[in-house]
Amino acid sequence: MLQNMFAFGTAQLGSLPMMPAQAMTQQATRHARRVYVGGLPPLANEQTIATFFSHVMSAIGGNSAGVGDAVVNVYINHEKKFAFVEMRTVEEASNAMALDGIIFEGVSVRVRRPTDYNPSLAASLGPSQPSPHLNLAAAGLVPGTTGGAEGPDRIFVGGLPYYFTETQIRELLESFGPLRGFDLVKDRDTGNSKGYGFCVYQDAAVTDVACGALNGLKMGDKTLTVRRATLSNGQAKSEQENILAQAQQHIAMQKMAFQASGLNLPGLGLPPFAAAEIPTKVLCLSEAVTAEDLMDTEEYDEILEDMREECKKFGALVNIIIPRPTLDGEHTHGVGKVYLEYADTSGCANAKNALNGRKFGGNTVSAVYFPEEKFHNGDYSA
Repeated sequence: MLQNMFAFGTAQLGSLPMMPAQAMTQQATRHARRVYVGGLPPLANEQTIATFFSHVMSAIGGNSAGVGDAVVNVYINHEKKFAFVEMRTVEEASNAMALDGIIFEGVSVRVRRPTDYNPSLAASLGPSQPSPHLNLAAAGLVPGTTGGAEGPDRIFVGGLPYYFTETQIRELLESFGPLRGFDLVKDRDTGNSKGYGFCVYQDAAVTDVACGALNGLKMGDKTLTVRRATLSNGQAKSEQENILAQAQQHIAMQKMAFQASGLNLPGLGLPPFAAAEIPTKVLCLSEAVTAEDLMDTEEYDEILEDMREECKKFGALVNIIIPRPTLDGEHTHGVGKVYLEYADTSGCANAKNALNGRKFGGNTVSAVYFPEEKFHNGDYSA
């Protein structure tokens, strides 16, 4: 793992060293002045990141501290393709939150708060939300959106054969209706499909119908996993059940139509639970991380952030625990595993179906239900 630190701003200008009082102030506000930038393009480096974000911040009117570069420091992890970008002020860091999804060197990057961000402490340091007066159009952004395949009706499409072209996948998805957006996830180095993507239909009513009809569909040696990528937390459970009941009626009609045309749809809705397992609200992932990955604090923060971003797509994620090895190397239960607690068994089931068998760092992830009582007691023994 390559890790670098590159300083910008005052140090380059040859100014006097920072006074102790100033240094204390900078340290106290650092958690609120840093932003996490994930999904970086392969050729990104500290200088290009600093130059790009300083230029964009100036273009959208996000520089609250006046003239000069907004970015003062960049830490980059080349292996994991993420960076922590430190701004001059808390307000500028908050304005940078509006840049989520911006295209940098041909890639849409994620802009988030770092895991050490403390909202209660930050509230007294400056604005916690981007200024409503930012000119986001100057950076090619539209407020509230981060791409064509985003939104509450976003669908995850997994298990795609790698040899399928983007056009072929689109044709399959559009058999249910026109798409508003489609993103096939590709390897940044090779440009090849990673076997999954996201889509949004122009007609939101098609969402559950398409998920039900396509989920479990055999395609060559692959089986499709098609489900909602997000679920509105504000939607009442009873309303969800009504929508699901209506969707199941539509799905039954779609299934009959497909069978009449000679197509076989082996699975509808969520795959059944394994007979030997009792569903719980806690999921245990094995082979997702290594003890070596967890030793470094920055690396640990990145893994935690990535896991949280990915796993909250499957349901209301309540808690995530990744046990770390002790400094003296003593054995600790649960090291090398990830524990996910969801608000309900449905979200946990979604995560299990999506994550079990997925490749991560060359290893195949195993996802099994974990006893809730042991989890709440901090007992991570097998």
